[in-house]
Amino acid sequence: MRVPLPAGAGDACVAFDADGGVSRARFAAHVRALAARLPEAACAVNLCEDRYRFLVAFCAVAVRGQANLLPPNRSRAAIDEVRARYADSYCIGDGDACGCPGLVPGPHFVALPAALPSLEGAPLSVDDAAVVAIGFTSGSTGRPAAHAKTMAAFRIGTAQNLALLGGLWPAGATRRVVATVPPQHMYGMELTVLLPLLAEVAVHRGRPFFPEDIAGALAATRAPALLVTTPVHLRALVESGVALPPLAGIVTATAPLPQELAAQAEVRFDCEVREVFGSTETCIFAFRRTARDAAWTLAPGAQLQPRPDGTLVHAPHLAQPVPLADVLEPQGAGRFVLRGRQADLLEIAGKRASLADLTRRLLAVPGVRDGAVFQLDAHAGGVRRIAAVYVSDTLDEAAVRRALRDCVDPVFLPRPLRRVAALPRNETGKLPRAALLDLLRAA
Repeated sequence: MRVPLPAGAGDACVAFDADGGVSRARFAAHVRALAARLPEAACAVNLCEDRYRFLVAFCAVAVRGQANLLPPNRSRAAIDEVRARYADSYCIGDGDACGCPGLVPGPHFVALPAALPSLEGAPLSVDDAAVVAIGFTSGSTGRPAAHAKTMAAFRIGTAQNLALLGGLWPAGATRRVVATVPPQHMYGMELTVLLPLLAEVAVHRGRPFFPEDIAGALAATRAPALLVTTPVHLRALVESGVALPPLAGIVTATAPLPQELAAQAEVRFDCEVREVFGSTETCIFAFRRTARDAAWTLAPGAQLQPRPDGTLVHAPHLAQPVPLADVLEPQGAGRFVLRGRQADLLEIAGKRASLADLTRRLLAVPGVRDGAVFQLDAHAGGVRRIAAVYVSDTLDEAAVRRALRDCVDPVFLPRPLRRVAALPRNETGKLPRAALLDLLRAA
């Protein structure tokens, strides 16, 4: 079986910005022209910053029978590590905007020209069984792990994601997406690359960062759009006071979304906030309306199998069950609650807690803008102390410590607790463990 790329009518929009849209027919012509000049190789590290150019490069690599390598971040060290693991590979990016110091056009780096050439030809398609992408975990708990994704997995998963997003776009409305997340991350891949490729959805080609930029990108949609973002960006939007155009809805992932923040955002922007659950290993397989629900709802056909070390996830888009370190407790009727990662569960002096819940309590302290609770490496005797870092304009460490004493058992109070200027979050809002330890040492 072969899957057409892109799906939909040739005159339908695939990507847009304030200057207008690009039709699917024109997109296919750009893909053909780029595919014709790609080198012979097994894989390509897709570094394009512009989302439309990422789409063009992604398809060009796929129709050449190659796999897109999606590093956990765009640092030169991460790129070099990925390329070392896949020797028969090259980099592809949109010129200087690819953000890779030292990479110049040559045998190992294909730079997309400022004006993309076009080439007419037969309709494009990719074999359903082909591996079209290899995603890497964030490395927040160790070395990034690679996970291959076939066209079939993406095709089935995209149909599932459209069902999970059902009811957000008004019936019959033009389906448009604006996103703050990079396309290289699996969450960004699913909702900002695969949706426009495999369904009649159009995506804004930029990646707005500041609240004013997000408002400008949403204004360019000229129709209520779906905002695909993270809790970090959502908090900044809520606190900014910036007015947004009418939204079809807000989707968030990559980090836990506090229920209070979800409720504030729904009131502030007059739309539903829908949180999706997934990972690089599994892709999206559940969702919830966080402002109202503590439990998650599984996608159709998805099932959970609890295990002592976590949970086994079964889903139609997964060729085989995938193990997760998350403890997911089934509630019946296709619902579950997240108890935390197995490694995050704490037991001290016969008492139990989780790092996720302790972090939630830290973030709930009035005046704390960001924060994280984590464990240090083991000391003599195997003892692992609990540490925390937080960001606040008004609260010193003594004030936060007093607030935590009111809601946290003394055995779980973080020591040390450090106030910092900002947390070392990556492009998707995650906090790599190594970066947290470095921050604590520097504080």
